[in-house]
Amino acid sequence: MCPCVQSVRPVTYRTPHLPERVIFLALLTIVYNEQATPAVVVGAAIVAGHRVLACARADQPEASGRWEFPGGKVEPGEDDATALARECREELGVRVAVGARVGPEVPLGGGRAVLRVYLASLRDDDEPRLTEHLEMRWLTADELFDVWWMPADVPVAQALQPLLAAGTSTPAAT
Repeated sequence: MCPCVQSVRPVTYRTPHLPERVIFLALLTIVYNEQATPAVVVGAAIVAGHRVLACARADQPEASGRWEFPGGKVEPGEDDATALARECREELGVRVAVGARVGPEVPLGGGRAVLRVYLASLRDDDEPRLTEHLEMRWLTADELFDVWWMPADVPVAQALQPLLAAGTSTPAAT
């Protein structure tokens, strides 16, 4: 917290025992400049048979048609894995086993949020359905950059490529 001067005004200070003095009072405004904890956005790199699921966004004209790993915001009281499982149910109609994090934590919105992507696998032979996206594709390591990724997903796709090429097919579930 940092006080910032909003205005300064002279005030005459008088006492019976001291000569008259003019002092200047500053009206201070408290400015909160501490960085709040950034919001967390989670994404699922759903891997099946040496391929990963990518989804084309349907919202926001500047993002429409660009590709991402499905997911969304972590709500208060949720951990990353719980939020990711919920988001996959809502967006794709699937249940997933959440594994290890893949790629770096990516800052979003000037640091107001961060993206964390986790390996995941489908449970119980669930098949993803289009509910919120324009399109979805299963991509191999060689096809990973055949789509136009959202900027935040690029470093994650780069980290995922050698894992797919090496044959990572099912993450360890948590």
